[in-house]
Amino acid sequence: MSMRSSTVVFGAMFLVALSCLVFTGCKEKQPSSAPPMTASVAPVTRGDLSSTLTVAGEFQPYQEVELHAKVSGYIRRINVDIGDRVKNGQVIATLEVPELNAQVAGAEAEIRHSKSEISRAQSGVALAEASHAALHAAYTRLAEAARVRPGLVAEQELDDSHAKDLDVEAKVNAAKAALEAAREQLGVSNADHQRIATMQGYSVVTAPFTGVITMRYADVGSLIQAGTTSNTQSMPVVKLAQSDLLRLRMPVPEEDVPYIKVGGGVQIKLQATGKIISGKIVRFTRELTTATRTMLAEVDVTNSDLALSTGMTAEATIVLQEQKGVLTVPAGAVLKENGQSYVLVVDAANKVQKLSVGLGIQGPDRIEITQGLSEHQNVIVSGQANYQSGQIVHPVVSTIAMPKQEGAQ
Repeated sequence: MSMRSSTVVFGAMFLVALSCLVFTGCKEKQPSSAPPMTASVAPVTRGDLSSTLTVAGEFQPYQEVELHAKVSGYIRRINVDIGDRVKNGQVIATLEVPELNAQVAGAEAEIRHSKSEISRAQSGVALAEASHAALHAAYTRLAEAARVRPGLVAEQELDDSHAKDLDVEAKVNAAKAALEAAREQLGVSNADHQRIATMQGYSVVTAPFTGVITMRYADVGSLIQAGTTSNTQSMPVVKLAQSDLLRLRMPVPEEDVPYIKVGGGVQIKLQATGKIISGKIVRFTRELTTATRTMLAEVDVTNSDLALSTGMTAEATIVLQEQKGVLTVPAGAVLKENGQSYVLVVDAANKVQKLSVGLGIQGPDRIEITQGLSEHQNVIVSGQANYQSGQIVHPVVSTIAMPKQEGAQ
């Protein structure tokens, strides 16, 4: 092959290769039709919604008291120990108070003496009345004879008889007064005996209510001072707590205090066992603690089997507000910009729209919409920063953001 023929063939191959490169480059620059972005959406639904507050609560006994003796004495017998269940009126301890026994005996003797004085006074009244009857009858006869036959009875004799009548009448009145005094003295003796007997009864310490002994301070032979005055540092006998009914005390922050009401629902999760029980607010202090800016609210929890102990903690979820049949959206669908709440809506043409909304109460995972949306509209629930108004998207309903059906697990 000549040099010229080789040159022609090489040139032809170069032109073919160049044309292929140009054709391929032009084909890669042609625009492609990419599918629209997928958007996770959830419909606006109507349903019931409640806002809640979750706080830590602590169980306290319904009532608790340290039992003191009302008289001083030595413990003769103590019948309980810590952990024992006692009933209302059950004897806790008995004190030995010898001086009270002597006082009771003295008071009983005084009653017997008063009764004897009454009997003696009654005899005196009877004797005085008999003498008065005889002397009064004699005077009456003399006075009648002097009236019928003037001068028959000497004036001196009549006056003496009248004087004796008046004297014995006075003695009758004195005897009756002595009888009344004896009766009054018997009343005083009875009252004194009752007082001392009552004090003697205080030597037996009894339970004022049904509960559990949580502390024992005294043993047999311990000297117990009377706990009747505030300046006496008397030692209690035992501490008694009513534990078959407990108070769950919960601190409520200041901003949530206006929503606390008697009868409000509370879900209680026991930290020790994980068990969940339902309750209602029974009472609250109506006063904020200055240090913590919280208010105490209480739920009464039945504890008849004593499965719960005082001091245990629980996670309490308090229902603050409730609404029935309101429009709601998932909490993740609502965004804020410059203090204004808004959502991204996917319309019927699959275009994204930015709409301002008004909010109501907020539940654990959904928010009430008071204005700006209607039922069955679809809102984007995640990744809103990836979408722009007017953008066409492919909506996919999110099962995670759908409201839970009643009875669903």
